[in-house]
Amino acid sequence: MGTVIKLLLALAAVLTAAAAHSQGYPTRPVRIVVPYAPGGNTDFTARAIAAKLTDVFGQQIVVDNRPGGATNIGSELVAKAAPDGYTLLMGGASNAINMSLFARPPYDTQRDFAPITLCVKGANVLTVHPSLPARTLKELIALARQRPGQLNFASSGLGGSNHMAGELFKLVARINVVHVPYKGNAPALTDTIAGNVEMMFSGVPLLLPHLQSGRLRAIAIGSLKRFAAIPNVPTFDESGLKGYEATTWFGLMAPSKTPRDIVARFSTESAKVIASADIRERFIQAGLEPIGNTPEEFGRFIRDETAKYAKVVKAAGIKPQ
Repeated sequence: MGTVIKLLLALAAVLTAAAAHSQGYPTRPVRIVVPYAPGGNTDFTARAIAAKLTDVFGQQIVVDNRPGGATNIGSELVAKAAPDGYTLLMGGASNAINMSLFARPPYDTQRDFAPITLCVKGANVLTVHPSLPARTLKELIALARQRPGQLNFASSGLGGSNHMAGELFKLVARINVVHVPYKGNAPALTDTIAGNVEMMFSGVPLLLPHLQSGRLRAIAIGSLKRFAAIPNVPTFDESGLKGYEATTWFGLMAPSKTPRDIVARFSTESAKVIASADIRERFIQAGLEPIGNTPEEFGRFIRDETAKYAKVVKAAGIKPQ
């Protein structure tokens, strides 16, 4: 009996210490690592949330850009950081894709990270050059089947979310179109506007001015519902391609052994920030859908995304690097 009492007292002490830890957290600046260069949607999302959380916590929440290695450099840094809540990752779809794209990734997304909250979703929009004689998804699929291997699509590079959106399109629509990788979205967009490639997938913010000017034509958006920024563009599901969803997403993660109370508190406060009227409006205007869910919900989402892209990589015949 004495042993049982000692164990219970020890457990109570641990729980009390954890609660105290959460209440006092953070006592110094928190770093959010963005595994991309400044200026993109991941960076925009992190900075918008960090500014608000600085006010909430009374400590500076700083954004640290660590681009390179298909996001592996920044992601590995966080995976191996001290699990104390002071180094976090603004992760994204690449963290799910890389589990199949690399033979030996330097981290395991599900094992080495504790999900905090899914911050926003974006959507890859399928756009075509106006010279292509297809105005609807049905017409585009029919054209691709008439001309197998003759149409092509641009992407920002092998394994990126817009590349995977194209490969998923090929898989679900059962068509053969050729992938043309570029070194970034900008050159891919330039060649698509010039008509050197027929189509590309990319996010709403990058494409919006060119859709409005008529230099590109939107066919369908890869979300399950239409986006406010381009309300006239139908979803793939509406257009008859059931089961197709190709979203970009960004969410906060911590090293896997970060105390649950810290993860829970950061999740709760982040969700409140994301739900605030001004931040919601900023995200919506940028073509992003605000989310702000629980760690458990985000964890399930990551598992589903990892499994989905594993199938896409295999079906596309991409050999792990």
